[in-house]
Amino acid sequence: MALTKRQREVYEFIKQFIEAKGYSPSLEEICSHFGLSSVATVHKHVQHLVEKGLLRKGWNRSRSVEPLPDEPSATASAMELPLLGTVAAGALHEAIEQTGESVTVPREMIGRGESYVLQVRGDSMIEDHIQDGDYVVVERREEARNGETVVALVRGAEATLKKFYKRGAKVVLEPANQALRPIEVAAQDVQVRGVVRGLLRQY
Repeated sequence: MALTKRQREVYEFIKQFIEAKGYSPSLEEICSHFGLSSVATVHKHVQHLVEKGLLRKGWNRSRSVEPLPDEPSATASAMELPLLGTVAAGALHEAIEQTGESVTVPREMIGRGESYVLQVRGDSMIEDHIQDGDYVVVERREEARNGETVVALVRGAEATLKKFYKRGAKVVLEPANQALRPIEVAAQDVQVRGVVRGLLRQY
């Protein structure tokens, strides 16, 4: 279950508001708390939380947003990981950047080492069911085995999401899309930044 930092903040505010006052906050009160200019933005966050099974909302009355009672057990096996921007699954893209946001990730997707999340841009990995807009959970590693899906930095500046193959003095970064060609570069020009451990998708 992928939660953005703002979705997590909205969820926590609703929980604390109910605990303090005994009733749910209105969309306007949520909007005011976060200094947002549009109630529609709050409605979107709340709707995402409803769709992800963290909130329930009665549409026929006001102040009806509340956490589902089984939420603690649903999130006990999850943890927050930093969202480090986007990575290209297509043409090469600018290097990974910090965003200051985080995503809630199931623990079973997290490797032994340090992990982070990237949002995918492009369609070069669609045959591995990685689509544009998906989030990949990445274990930070500097080495990869042939056939692993990696985040690779090419020539120190451009990041891409591809399958990794070491072939002699060269590295082949292979897409999972028959319409696209592999990227073949000298091994010294490729830095593995991590190996994909999991996939998250928002609807």
